[in-house]
Amino acid sequence: MSDLALPKTDLILASGSPRRKEMLEEMGVSFTVHVTDTDESRKESEAPEDFVTRLARDKARAADSDLAQAGVAILAADTIVVQGDVVYGKPSSYENAQQTWHNLSANRHQVMTAVCLLHEGRANVKLGITEVEFGRITVEQMQRYWATGEPSDKAGAYAIQGYASAWVKLIQGSYSNVVGLPLREVNELLAIIDRNWL
Repeated sequence: MSDLALPKTDLILASGSPRRKEMLEEMGVSFTVHVTDTDESRKESEAPEDFVTRLARDKARAADSDLAQAGVAILAADTIVVQGDVVYGKPSSYENAQQTWHNLSANRHQVMTAVCLLHEGRANVKLGITEVEFGRITVEQMQRYWATGEPSDKAGAYAIQGYASAWVKLIQGSYSNVVGLPLREVNELLAIIDRNWL
């Protein structure tokens, strides 16, 4: 059998995020989705980079444990919004989101997305980091944005590909990373299983 005839490794996306699913589909990659139930609590004194990479690894391993299926590769990711040592996850309420937006308003923050490819027992992880600066956000804008329902399940209480794009003054780094899947890093990981598209 020639190398060209070898079957492709089945790919599992361990994420329920419609944005990640859509972005992976746009890359022309075939995959199936498996959503895991993973504890996303941050450990005491855990650095943001360590936290997000651990979560990506944990999600991949949880999917591997759930499926117990040989010959597959599992892709998992996690995204956090960071300002200094403060990590902003998904908002628990409007008041929580409002406090986050007050801190991000007219200020810079980082978006970190860790991607893990688990294949044949080895977890390969890459981290994307993007710098984002917001303009000033008024309370009225915060109220209107919350009413859209968009920020309720987003890290940092915003989606750069949605209404909050109007708040972005500057972005340095990968846009796709802020959306939730750094495509260059994903492509490099998929090369391990010969599923990269370029």
